[in-house]
Amino acid sequence: MTTKRILTPTRRGFLAGASSLLASPAVAQFIPGDPLRPAPETEPPVRRNVSGFRALQWQPYFSNTRNGAILVDTVSRALHYWSEDQTVYKLYPSSVPLTEELTRRGRTSVIRKVEGPSWSPTPSMKKRNPEWPDYIPPGPDNPLGTHALYLSWKYYRIHGTHDTRKIGRRSSNGCIGLFNEDIAELFAMAKVGTQVLLI
Repeated sequence: MTTKRILTPTRRGFLAGASSLLASPAVAQFIPGDPLRPAPETEPPVRRNVSGFRALQWQPYFSNTRNGAILVDTVSRALHYWSEDQTVYKLYPSSVPLTEELTRRGRTSVIRKVEGPSWSPTPSMKKRNPEWPDYIPPGPDNPLGTHALYLSWKYYRIHGTHDTRKIGRRSSNGCIGLFNEDIAELFAMAKVGTQVLLI
């Protein structure tokens, strides 16, 4: 006859197990997507890294792709581009305005393209920051980076930046910023008349 031995937890076994757990490093303090272990951020969590981006179709946002189409998603901080013949689709990480007050949404278009843009603060920017210079010529100190697409909305642009820390963040005074290499690529594809939608 075979007898089964039933193991019952002992105080010594429990204490040994608990102490080994306490001694091991806390590797699971933050788990992305786990509401019980939220990310230690100062602003609401957003999909802002490239792995969080997802490709979109143009049809929900545009009736056609005449002259090409640019969609800027201010929530995921991404810029989508479709060529007129729809053979080219690009997705770029972007910076977006600092606050909702500075964020403009709706339809506009590219009205001018400038390689090596100069920069001057808008009247409201100058009012908020009177110490800012009145003019910055093209070059490494220019906030518009290497290329700029001017929109039909006054003072609004899609442009590059020499400060790569700004991309993927709320960091602009109203414009949409891209890495310089990304704006150079977009600049070559977009044309005057390209449709733009900010959501």
